[in-house]
Amino acid sequence: MEFIMQTLLPCLYAGAACVAFTFVFNIHGWGKLICGAGGALGWLVYLLCGQSIPAAFLAAVSISLFSEVMARVRRCPVTGYLLVALLPLVPGGGIYYAMRYCVAGETQAFLDMLLHTLGMAAALAAGGILASSAFRGALLHLRRMRRS
Repeated sequence: MEFIMQTLLPCLYAGAACVAFTFVFNIHGWGKLICGAGGALGWLVYLLCGQSIPAAFLAAVSISLFSEVMARVRRCPVTGYLLVALLPLVPGGGIYYAMRYCVAGETQAFLDMLLHTLGMAAALAAGGILASSAFRGALLHLRRMRRS
């Protein structure tokens, strides 16, 4: 029961939040559920890997690979699926608290929060770029092998 409350329900909430964001990004039909599944998958990986910067990197990798596959299956752009599914992982709270500490004059807390937030953002960007590049490179390699 504890696993459900601490792991599965937050993943369900992340998926629901992603489905809500599909209205902003004008994603229709099955794309809404795919984005929700991507957000839930990313949040599940993030929770299971320990809610740290490396966990954010692994979550971004999983979301990116999922988005690449789903975009190929549905013949839609990857960008919509990827951006919407990454939204629950974006460190908006970290940005807010860093600025709050800065305004309050708490320099050490500000620097700690700022570095953690920048690390999270960099991990998300690097994970998305590396996984997408590797997937496209592997796909290109497979197409070349199939032709020969």
